[in-house]
Amino acid sequence: MNRMIGALVVGLFACAAANAHFPYIVPDAKGESAKVVFSDNLEPDTDVNIEKIANTKLTLVDANGKESALEWKKGDGFYAVNVPGSGNRVVYGITDYGVIQKADAKAFKLMYYPKATIGSPTAKAVGAKLPMEVVAEGGSGKVRFRVLMAGKPVAESEVTVITPDGKKAVKTDKEGYTQAFEGAGRYAVYARHSEAKAGEHAGKKFEEIRSYATLVCDIPK
Repeated sequence: MNRMIGALVVGLFACAAANAHFPYIVPDAKGESAKVVFSDNLEPDTDVNIEKIANTKLTLVDANGKESALEWKKGDGFYAVNVPGSGNRVVYGITDYGVIQKADAKAFKLMYYPKATIGSPTAKAVGAKLPMEVVAEGGSGKVRFRVLMAGKPVAESEVTVITPDGKKAVKTDKEGYTQAFEGAGRYAVYARHSEAKAGEHAGKKFEEIRSYATLVCDIPK
């Protein structure tokens, strides 16, 4: 019976993960530009109103660690952004999605924190300017991910990793790390953190803050 319940829980988590939409920053192959999508994968979903994430504030961290704001242009199911500079860079964003309430469920404030690395996938954490983030650690053809909240590891965080060969739902350990994944190519990750914290935002009251961090990175062979 316990096995059946466990399998059901995992199945429900996997199903929810498969249908969820998140903002991803998707760099092009040359690292000169990126598309910001709101999708359940790295492709634009034209059935979803991209303006739902229109208030996202994007920042570039260049190879020297200097930060600058980025502007974007609306496309068909995505926002296009030029990424100046060369070498190892990080693009990150903060999306205040507002207060959500479904039927009789408790209201919650929803925050997204998308990020992408260009060049080295193992760029150091952005830090205090990004309240929640996912960082990659590893070497050629192997990687694991760590979830940080206010710079501290998040244990038991629900994480979904889109590997080059499929989607896997996992949880972080007590140090905030996922299991290691093998295989070169593009990875996408999203992680969840919920905090029972009441407040008011834009005239709407909420009982919880739900935060999601995403990461897109390329793991070399």
